[in-house]
Amino acid sequence: MTSPTIYDVARSAGVATSTVSRAFSNPQRVSAGTRERVLRVAHELGYEPNPHARALTSRRTQTLAMVVSDITNPHFFEIIRGAELRAKSSAFTLVLVNAEESPRIEWEQISRLMRSVDGFLLAASRLPDESLGQLAASHSVVLLNRQAAGIPSVVLDQREGCRQLVAHLASLGHSKLVCLSGPRNSWTSANRWTAIRDAAEELGLTVTRMGPYTPTVSHGGAAADAALTTGATAFIAHNDLLAIGVLRRLAARGVRVPGDVSVSGFDDIFAADLCTPSLTTLGGVHADLGRAAVELLLEAAGAPNRTGAAAQQLVLPSRLVLRNSTGASTR
Repeated sequence: MTSPTIYDVARSAGVATSTVSRAFSNPQRVSAGTRERVLRVAHELGYEPNPHARALTSRRTQTLAMVVSDITNPHFFEIIRGAELRAKSSAFTLVLVNAEESPRIEWEQISRLMRSVDGFLLAASRLPDESLGQLAASHSVVLLNRQAAGIPSVVLDQREGCRQLVAHLASLGHSKLVCLSGPRNSWTSANRWTAIRDAAEELGLTVTRMGPYTPTVSHGGAAADAALTTGATAFIAHNDLLAIGVLRRLAARGVRVPGDVSVSGFDDIFAADLCTPSLTTLGGVHADLGRAAVELLLEAAGAPNRTGAAAQQLVLPSRLVLRNSTGASTR
């Protein structure tokens, strides 16, 4: 038995095939009575519209692409989950792309998808501002963990969060800090350094920046060795993965944490509560980042049934989580 076609629906409903197509892909161009009749007949016949044909008619694919700088980083897990759930609630499919911390790979992947998706979510994009502007000129784009002029974005409040972190270390008697920075082309790394430097200056502390370091556990050893040469009593790593690598190296060298030095990170990944000692870190509700980013993208793409107008530059609250890796300075 063959599946019913759009022609069968049109014949049974007494309308043109173009009317059936509009009833599914562009319902505002069909009267309510006609659309109801078409949908009823389609349901009775068991007709399902072809999504590819519908895309050709409406120029919409009901698909969003989320490009992540490094899919192996647990920081992105909840962000992806929040984005996927919000996309699904509006009948959109979310396609996940790994940029492998490479601007070249990121741009290549985006270029391949330009004709296949209705918009892009770029999480911690490593692309230069010029490339982002070029993409945003022709496609709907929302940035996550990144800001660029004229492009909608969602970020955590790093300035206030870093101020709280530095104030926490100052309250423990630490006067000399070291910031172990992330990738050279990371907007977040530069933003965090500025916030940490300004907070340290405000509180009369000394802070040194070292790096850049690849934000993985395996690169934490080199970061720890470099930090120890500074004489700092508190190490602030670019993210939790790097911080966990630092903790491992310090343990191997017999440096007590937090007895000799304090260590903190960013992102509050699940492993931050499982490592030894548990890690003090600056995080936030990452699922909210993903949800908010999809909201902005649906707004930019003109999606139907969106929940309302959203601000174009969203800054969500960060959250300082105090654990056992920070303690009173003994120097």
